[in-house]
Amino acid sequence: MSDFENLPIDDHSRQLLAEGGLRFGLVDTADSDMVRRWLLAEDRGFHDPLPSDELLAAQARDLQHDRVSGVWDPTSASPADPIGTVRSWLMGLTVPGGDTVSAWAISAVTVAPTHRRRGIARELLNSELRTAQRAGLPLAMLTVSEATIYSRFGFAPAADQATLTIDTNRVRWTGPVPGGRLHIVPPSSLLDAAPAIFARARVRFPGEIDRRPELWRYILGLNPLKHGERDDLVAVRYDDEAGDLQGFAVYRFEHEKTGYPSRLHVTDLVAATDDAYAALWRYLIEMDLISEVHAPLRSIDEPVAWQVSDRRAVQKTNEHDQLWLRILDVPALLSERQYFAPGAFVLTVSDNLGLADGEFLLTVDADGRGQAHPFSGADAPADAAHITLSIAELGALYLGGMSALVLARAGRVGEETTDAAARLDASFHSPYAPWVSTSF
Repeated sequence: MSDFENLPIDDHSRQLLAEGGLRFGLVDTADSDMVRRWLLAEDRGFHDPLPSDELLAAQARDLQHDRVSGVWDPTSASPADPIGTVRSWLMGLTVPGGDTVSAWAISAVTVAPTHRRRGIARELLNSELRTAQRAGLPLAMLTVSEATIYSRFGFAPAADQATLTIDTNRVRWTGPVPGGRLHIVPPSSLLDAAPAIFARARVRFPGEIDRRPELWRYILGLNPLKHGERDDLVAVRYDDEAGDLQGFAVYRFEHEKTGYPSRLHVTDLVAATDDAYAALWRYLIEMDLISEVHAPLRSIDEPVAWQVSDRRAVQKTNEHDQLWLRILDVPALLSERQYFAPGAFVLTVSDNLGLADGEFLLTVDADGRGQAHPFSGADAPADAAHITLSIAELGALYLGGMSALVLARAGRVGEETTDAAARLDASFHSPYAPWVSTSF
């Protein structure tokens, strides 16, 4: 697929919104005034303070290769300002086994509070899903601010995240002590090298997504600051014994009014090797004048809890869903990932939007390779496990973090043959917990 940012607005959604007196169209990202108005409408939707001109310019640059859409009300007091926003782009998603699939990333879904309950958000999302499917993409995805909205569109949470809080007064390092070296460096020095380290690290973790150049600039503190943000990031890199960069961490200190001890806030930690992981965490935990290490957006399965003397001093809080998936092409997507037990599965999939329902046969060989196709009713092996589920439940299972047994016990997955959920779980379950280390 090429030139995806110019794919036309879905005509069905456009007509439905037009019946309500609203105009639904693409934003010309070369039109600076239109882009500025769209960005301010997005900020309004998320209750963000008025950004500086410098920040707006940086955000406008980030939009240049996205598909940006808006809804306008010609009868409003400011008809040139959108009352609904959405943006989307092509993004790679790591799947079990380390391969990357192309997905339709959806972001910035907002509706002005003056225009609620008029079906605007519904048509923004329906339009994006139909557009992605017409473009031949097997999957749409988003990170959500409200978890109650997206299930009705067939999305389901597939990767979780947690915040780690480590009481450094209670722990000593008991993990490996790697032989490489740590170097404190300016965050800007990592701009060229960091993406390659991240590319090596992400293959372990289903759910990791591409980090675009503008996101790297934000992570490393190189973009104009948002209101209330601080310009005091510190970076440390780990080079192995051969002198090769294998990982880095970016952090800041948060001082209380009483002074020391301080809190160390980790904004990013990426390790391509286990040695780099151990070296970076040991460095952070053993920092002088620090009583607590705080690290949001971490995996729910971090090894660091097993690398210190007191596991109870490593608190995992704010654990919740982070990445939501919406499957658009069942056979194509099921054939893209690795599986971890052989088997044959007949999946009867329902979809309330009618985009991806049907019966499908998935066969997994002894090497974990899967092949899926629509089920004809006559080609299933005699011992195939039969499962009934919605497209949302299949999305929840896809990255291997959700248990089919749990969903069966919850009444969300139907077992048409004995032990079907257990067999599906054995094949789908990922040895690494799905994790996405950023939002979009």
